[in-house]
Amino acid sequence: MASKATSATAVKAARRPEIRLPALEPFGDGELMPDGDYDGLELRELDFAGQDGGGARFMDCALTGCALDETRLHHARVLDSVLTGLRGVGTDLAESTFRDVELIDARLGGTQLHGAVLERVVIRGSKIDYLNLRTAKLKDVVFESCVLVEPDFGGARLERVEFVDCALRQVDLTGAVLKDVDLRGAAELDIARGVDRLSGSVISPAQLVDLAAVLAGELGIRVEG
Repeated sequence: MASKATSATAVKAARRPEIRLPALEPFGDGELMPDGDYDGLELRELDFAGQDGGGARFMDCALTGCALDETRLHHARVLDSVLTGLRGVGTDLAESTFRDVELIDARLGGTQLHGAVLERVVIRGSKIDYLNLRTAKLKDVVFESCVLVEPDFGGARLERVEFVDCALRQVDLTGAVLKDVDLRGAAELDIARGVDRLSGSVISPAQLVDLAAVLAGELGIRVEG
């Protein structure tokens, strides 16, 4: 009976993307275009700052070392692609779709991903400040060795999401819905708002101790010596 109970309550692991890129053609020195269609391309060390690629589709692509400062990519679709060493501030990816994607060693700030859909995505070795994921849908997403400063998950839905060896600082979970979210691997877990939304997640005993004061405050419990 004990084993059945354990199996029934175990957190479900995220499914990871399996990406096999074909032989890629170089993108060249052109600019991004709204509703552009980019298939089987390598985009390397390019500066897309301030450009408009809203509604563009990237499929079977590798983006490496590209600058995305204030780049407009809302409603973009990124499919079966590997993104490495991206950097930028204020990148607009609102209501975009990422499916079967690896994002590696990114350095981003103020990235707008509100209303986005992320499915089978791995984000590894990245530092992202002020990430806006409000009302986004994350399913089968893994954050590995990342630093997330003030990420905003307000109203987002997270299912089978894992945080492995990550620092999560000043997280906002206001109105978020969590299901099979594994926070045990987070080396640092600091929840600024929405601690009441942790139902559906799994934390470690040490994390519970660290969150005790926040949880007590949420429940209206006074702790006095």
